[in-house]
Amino acid sequence: MKKITILLLFLLLFPTKSFSVQEFTQEDRERLVRLEATLKVFMKQVDKRFEQIDKRFEQVDKRISELRMDMNKRFDQMMSFFWILSGIFTTLTVTVIGFAYWDRRTIIRRAKEEAIEEIEKEGRLRDLIRALKKLSEEDRRLAEVLKEFRIL
Repeated sequence: MKKITILLLFLLLFPTKSFSVQEFTQEDRERLVRLEATLKVFMKQVDKRFEQIDKRFEQVDKRISELRMDMNKRFDQMMSFFWILSGIFTTLTVTVIGFAYWDRRTIIRRAKEEAIEEIEKEGRLRDLIRALKKLSEEDRRLAEVLKEFRIL
């Protein structure tokens, strides 16, 4: 309410100026025509500049899309290279583990065979020495030979 009264007082205290419609002279009209012509030329130039800027943006967009395609190709190449490397590494790992397994299995089999042969050889040799010792109790010549070879 206070705002409305203040506004009314303000309008009453300060007289308003009445605006009258002025008539234009020929010179004003010519100036207005020149101003409109200048404005049209300016607008055409501005439109032309905007078109040039749009063309540049299109060129930049085209270049960016080309770069994206190149990056995608390079990324695909890198991924292919990594797959190849992982395949090579996997193949080498499996080959080394397979060779180690085959080598150990072969060595163990060979060692078993040699141990069995040694045990059989040593066991028969002991039996032979026991038999000779028993015979040497009755045969003097055999006892002398065994003593000579330090078996008795």
